[in-house]
Amino acid sequence: MLARRVIIWIYAGVFIGVALLSGVFFFQTYQEYAQLRRVEADTRQRLAQAEQRLQNQARVLDRLRNDPAFVERVIRLQLRYAKPSELIFRFEE
Repeated sequence: MLARRVIIWIYAGVFIGVALLSGVFFFQTYQEYAQLRRVEADTRQRLAQAEQRLQNQARVLDRLRNDPAFVERVIRLQLRYAKPSELIFRFEE
């Protein structure tokens, strides 16, 4: 009878130990999963921003290809070009 109780207690101890180790393992796995979800959310947000920039650049490129007035405006603003009959005043800030 005593040997049976000792065996039951040993099995109970092993079961509790395995349960605790499993709990720790699953807790660590859940933490890693949560971290990966945060990284995924951040990556998705960066991807959305990159896609938005790409769309903006595609619109500008399309306008540069098809809109002569836009091309002239860009050249005047960014390259500071002027027509031969124009006079440009530049002020230091």
